[in-house]
Amino acid sequence: MASEKKQIILNCEELETRSALLVDGRLEDYQIERTSDGIVAGSIYLGKIVRIEPSLEACFVDIGAEKNAFMHFKDMLPASYDIMDNIKKFDEEKSALEQADGVSPVKKKRLINVLGEKFKTLLTGGDKAKRLKEMEERIHCGKLTLEDIPRVFPCGSELLVQVTKGPIGTKGARVTTNLTIPGRYLVLLPYSKHIGLSSRIEDKKERDRLRKILLGLNLPDGMGLICRTVGEGRKAVFFQRDIQMLLELWAKVESALVKPKAPKLVYAEPCLLERTVRDLLTDDIDEIVVDNLDKFNFLKETLDRFVGNDFKTVITRHKRAEPVFDRYKVTPQVAEIYNRIVNLPSGGYLCIDETEALVAIDINTGKSKGGVNQRQLILNTNLEAATEIARQLRLRNIGGQVVIDFIDMAYAQDREQINRAMNKLSAQDRARTKLLPISKFGLMEMTRQRESESVKDSLFDACPYCNGSGHVKSAISMSVEIQRRLLEVLKQRTHSRKASSVVRVILNPAVLARLKNDDAQILYAMQQKYGNNLEFRADPAVHVEDFRMIDPKTNNVL
Repeated sequence: MASEKKQIILNCEELETRSALLVDGRLEDYQIERTSDGIVAGSIYLGKIVRIEPSLEACFVDIGAEKNAFMHFKDMLPASYDIMDNIKKFDEEKSALEQADGVSPVKKKRLINVLGEKFKTLLTGGDKAKRLKEMEERIHCGKLTLEDIPRVFPCGSELLVQVTKGPIGTKGARVTTNLTIPGRYLVLLPYSKHIGLSSRIEDKKERDRLRKILLGLNLPDGMGLICRTVGEGRKAVFFQRDIQMLLELWAKVESALVKPKAPKLVYAEPCLLERTVRDLLTDDIDEIVVDNLDKFNFLKETLDRFVGNDFKTVITRHKRAEPVFDRYKVTPQVAEIYNRIVNLPSGGYLCIDETEALVAIDINTGKSKGGVNQRQLILNTNLEAATEIARQLRLRNIGGQVVIDFIDMAYAQDREQINRAMNKLSAQDRARTKLLPISKFGLMEMTRQRESESVKDSLFDACPYCNGSGHVKSAISMSVEIQRRLLEVLKQRTHSRKASSVVRVILNPAVLARLKNDDAQILYAMQQKYGNNLEFRADPAVHVEDFRMIDPKTNNVL
């Protein structure tokens, strides 16, 4: 079987840069960056605490943005405290399972294994008890607690913070003091001694080999490292080159603090081109295509800096007049990202609705047939939907809470198959995801890490006509409102001798068409009863839900 062809297509323009990952021509990852983008997740600022909210256990930090950044007290403590709490939680839950009555030994073992998977990243490498003891000693030797934060960091305090989530909607950025600087193979932890590995590296021998390499690197005291998934199988020279680059970056951060003056940007997350090489480029990427000469040269330099000459990936410059996204058939696939309806291969379809609180995804069989029984048809459609949902979440950059309404399945083994499929697909996502099994109501709940606005929110403004609701009142609804208001005005004017005998109504042409045709008899009866003449003037500039009534004699609004 032929291997899949993987390409990264880059479209570079003055105001916007777009990156598309294609697998055999199918769009699997899409990112966009604009020169006007402000606060980017990953950037580090010297910020100033401007407000403390003890009831929220949080504070607000001025980082020079339009809105102050939000930081929870727990994000001002070392991440290792949370690790310690989770290890304790695992021990407590495991102990409770072991002592539970009425549960068979086989089921206990299975539940403990499931629990172990949940805390997998906390239990690999080294002696767990020893690690737990070390972290407890760190707390007892004078480290901070949540209650200490307002006292130790009063308003006006300046501190280094890193953006973990960019501004979304009306909310400001989310920041933390647990700084991380990602490289190609490693992530530098400037304020932590933790040495860790990506949980996606599963082979025990490989984990032991990588841990030995990390421990042997020349790292300053007080700093830690995490090996990224792409480091699997790499030799020590790759990591040494990466750590040198990361330490140089950290030196620049420290030099920016020689004369600190908050708020101040001290480390900017790299541009989309550099992040593409850092995060998306793997051994199986066959080609990178870019349509700009300067960016072509920049990419070659960046590739050499990150990975040297060890990659066989070809960098091609697109020189044709035809836009690069059109040449590789990316444009029509990108257009589908903004559609509410997503068609499935078998004839079924998804409905994706983004709301303020959550994203709702509904699956329908549509025109699915396939010549199979009803149970198999539903299962196949749900499996297709699971694959497409994982893809759409990546392409649309959807984050936060997601609720998926799968087609109802009568058999538990079918629901379990969907659960396994969704977990496997979500594990391939670079964003952190958490899933719950399908509930008795047929719904699956999941959360996906949100670092920035979705593609839809970043590219579109709310419609000024409907204010983003997607709906306007119908012509008949507006006719009813106008008649109601006319009746009120005509009744008032029958008691006023100074009032003109004419009422002019200025309204949208679509509503006027309704009044003149369907409701003409009602208006005629109204004139006969109250003795006033009615004039109607169409104005295309008037909103369909708006109208004005004036006295032509005085031009006063009625």
